[in-house]
Amino acid sequence: MQVIRGKVQKAKKVVLYGPEGIGKSSLAARFPRPIFIDTEGSTTEMDVDRLPKPTSWEMLKQQVQWVKQQAGQFGTLVIDTIDWAELLCNESVCAAHQKRGIEDFGYGKGYIYAEEEFGRFLNLLSDVIEAGINVVLNAHSQIVKFEQPDEMGAYDRYQLKLGKKTGSRTAALVKEWADMVLFINYKTFSVATDDKGRKHKGQGGVRTVYATHHPAWDAKNRHGLPDEFPLDYAHIAHIFEGPTNAQPVQTPPVATPPVQEAWGKMTDEQQLPQEQQPSAEEALKPHIPTDIPASLRDLMVQHQVSENEIQIVVSKRGYYPMDTPIANYDPGFVEGVLVGAWPQVFEMIKATRNDLPF
Repeated sequence: MQVIRGKVQKAKKVVLYGPEGIGKSSLAARFPRPIFIDTEGSTTEMDVDRLPKPTSWEMLKQQVQWVKQQAGQFGTLVIDTIDWAELLCNESVCAAHQKRGIEDFGYGKGYIYAEEEFGRFLNLLSDVIEAGINVVLNAHSQIVKFEQPDEMGAYDRYQLKLGKKTGSRTAALVKEWADMVLFINYKTFSVATDDKGRKHKGQGGVRTVYATHHPAWDAKNRHGLPDEFPLDYAHIAHIFEGPTNAQPVQTPPVATPPVQEAWGKMTDEQQLPQEQQPSAEEALKPHIPTDIPASLRDLMVQHQVSENEIQIVVSKRGYYPMDTPIANYDPGFVEGVLVGAWPQVFEMIKATRNDLPF
């Protein structure tokens, strides 16, 4: 057996969490060559590279797969936020089992299904780490009542805003998965307002990062960071300066989402007058009606799948007649079958393409 000795330099798994507007996204934008998957659409005012907002759990997973293949072009994948991604996960689980909500399963089974699916997603993010790309998960915080068996009384503490119900286990999964969990909050100071020091008021509001565990919050790190420090990337930059197993390119190309890949140029004979000439990409795009549900339509755009191709595979399986518009499909069928099992649906579409006589 091979024995590996000493430190192993590799990409980092980081969780940043805190109240809304504290500066989590701005801090994540300072990480090496970041690419954002903006699940809640909150980075529009930031000058960063981003992928389209995912409208389904399947689309989010495919975006992560695409980023994994871009090692060298990007150095950090930022999912902003992971608690909004959890909503997509729960919706996917419910659609797959034809349930209206995660608690409709009964006996906590819905949370078990969600935990299993979320665990597979964290494994996918670990593959991104192995490709040499850091992963940063931004999350909101929530205040919960906490009581330890060996202590008297209960107290409030900050936790990840994942799994607001007690039956959920996703927050624990994320904390275990991460190398570093940093809690960001406003640090206020108590100032006496009378001569005898009996009355006080809060003052200050300095944005502070907490890097170690405290009864009032979750935090951890494996890099010897101080218990707390000001919200400034400079305090953690040294952790991400070392080389990883990613191979950087000499001149990184402009970041482009997978739905915007170039299609090549037309020949001179095919050129139209400039005012009439569509782009090569537009000319080859299949027409996709706008009344198709966004979660399915985004996958169709990403994989260049036409409505007719969907109708063919659906009719072959006997779900709907060939001439039924996708807009008339049952929403549960769209989310639970077409979106929820998109990889299998797309394989059937590719097989249908191969069967064509030309």
